[in-house]
Amino acid sequence: MRFAPLLMVAALAAPLATLPALPATAQIPPPGAPMTFAPLAQRLLPAVVNIQTSQAAAQARQQQRPGTPPGGPEVPQAPPGSPFEEFFRDFLERNRPPGGQPNRPQPPSRRGQSLGSGFIIDASGIIVTNNHVIDGADEINVVMSDNTTLRAELVGTDPRTDIAVLRVQPERPLPFVTFGDSDTALVGDWVLAIGNPFGLGGSVTAGIVSARGRDIRQGPYDDFIQTDAAINRGNSGGPLFNLAGEVIGINTAIYSPSGGSIGIGFSIPANLARNIAAQLRDVGRVRRGWLGVNIQQVTEEIAESLSLPGGARGALVARAQEDGPAAAAGIQAGDVILRFNGQEVREMRNLPRIVADTPVGRQAPVVVWRDGREQTLNVTVSELPAEAAQAGTPDPAPDARPQTLELAGLGLKIGPITPEARERFTLRPESRGVVITEVSPGSPAAERELRPGDVIVEVQQERVNSPAEVQARLEALRRQNRATALLLIESAQGQRWVPLRLAAPQGNPG
Repeated sequence: MRFAPLLMVAALAAPLATLPALPATAQIPPPGAPMTFAPLAQRLLPAVVNIQTSQAAAQARQQQRPGTPPGGPEVPQAPPGSPFEEFFRDFLERNRPPGGQPNRPQPPSRRGQSLGSGFIIDASGIIVTNNHVIDGADEINVVMSDNTTLRAELVGTDPRTDIAVLRVQPERPLPFVTFGDSDTALVGDWVLAIGNPFGLGGSVTAGIVSARGRDIRQGPYDDFIQTDAAINRGNSGGPLFNLAGEVIGINTAIYSPSGGSIGIGFSIPANLARNIAAQLRDVGRVRRGWLGVNIQQVTEEIAESLSLPGGARGALVARAQEDGPAAAAGIQAGDVILRFNGQEVREMRNLPRIVADTPVGRQAPVVVWRDGREQTLNVTVSELPAEAAQAGTPDPAPDARPQTLELAGLGLKIGPITPEARERFTLRPESRGVVITEVSPGSPAAERELRPGDVIVEVQQERVNSPAEVQARLEALRRQNRATALLLIESAQGQRWVPLRLAAPQGNPG
C-alpha cells in the first residue's frame, strides 16, 4: 500500500505529458519562489508608501425640531404629548441668554481624512497612486517605510483611468520601483500586492493572476488584471508586483459585499498606467488619441446580417462624427473596425483603449469590414477634445399624428418625418429617415427596445427616406430568407445598430 502514491504519479505522467508547452512569455520563477517571498518583499517594501489626505469638511447644520426657537438649542427628543417634551422646552427657554442666541461654544471645523497607498517610480520623489485616493484633498502627506512623513504636491490626475502622480522633496534619493510589461502576465502567475490596508502600514499579500482584461464598468478604458492577492480598503494606489519585482498593475478596486477582501481584486495594467503616469509627470495632463466615432458591440445577429466571417468581433460604427478624423479618412456608419494600427479589435471595448494609446498626429491603418470584404483606410489620429455639454431636451409638443404605415410581423408603425412629426417627437432639425410612431408590446421591435420617436436611418446599411422604402427593403430581405434585418436607429442618446428579427407577415400591411 505504501507504493500507491508512486503508482498514482506514474498514472498521471502520461496525461501531463500531453499538455501544451508553456508560452514564451511565461514567467520562470526564481529558485525557491514560492517557498518564500521574503527577499522580494524586503527589497520592494521601501518603495511603497502610505498616503494620508485631509479635506476641510463643511460644518453640518442642525435641524430644528418643531417648537425650537430660531437660533436656540435643539429640544431633546421626547414622545409627542409627553410632559417631558414641555419640560425640556420650558427649561431651554428659561436658560436662553439675552438676545436669543445660545450661549454654547461652536464645535471646531473638522477635517475629513482618508488613507491609501502609492509607490515611488523615481528617486527624486515621483509617486504614483489612484486619483480617488487624493480626489478633493487640500493636504496630502506621504509616509515612507521608515515612518518619515513628507508633504506631497499634486502633479496631475487622470480620472478616466483613476491615476494620479505626486511629488515629494526628499533630503536624499529614494528607493524606487519600475513598471514591467503587464502583457506578459499570464493567468496563474504569482503576484505580490503591497499597500496600506485599513491604515495598518506596509502589508504584503501574495496570490496569482486570476483573470485578464476585466471590464468592471469603471470607465471607457477598463482592462483590469484580476487577482486573488488580498486587497482591502487602503490598498488603493498600491502596486501589484510580479516575481521579478516589476510593477505590473496598480491596485484600484475590489469586489466585496462586506467591504473586506474575498479574493477578487482589480489592478490597472502597467502598460496602460506607464504612459499615463509619464504624461502626467511631464506635462501635468494626458493627451489621448481620438477617432471620432460612435461604436457598439457586434452581436452574432449583427455579424450574420453583415456576413462577417468569424462571428461576433470588432466594433460596429454607428456614426462617424462629421468633424472627426474617422469621417475624414472615409470611415462610414455600418463599417466594422477589425484592426486599428496593427492591433486586433476583438470586441467593441478594445477600440477606445487602442485609439487612446495611439500618439496624437500619427497616421494609423484601419481595417474595416464593408460590403462583404475587408478594406484598409488610413486615419490621422487627433487629440481627444473636451466633452461637450449636453443640450437640454425641450418639452414634448402637442400631439400631431402623421400618416403611418404598419410593418406587419414586427410590431412597428412608421411614418415620414414631417414638421408635425418633428414637433410631436422633438426630433432634431438634421434628423433624416423614417420615424417610429408606435411599438406593440411583446413584439420583436419591443424586444429590441425600440420606442416611438426613434428614427430609422438605414436598413441593411442603405439609407431610407420613406416608410415605403423601409417596407420594400424588409420584404427583399424576407425573399432572401434572411432571419434578421440590420437597422440604424437614431434616438435622443445617439445612433445605434439594431438587429431586428424578421417574422413572416400576417396578412396585408395596413
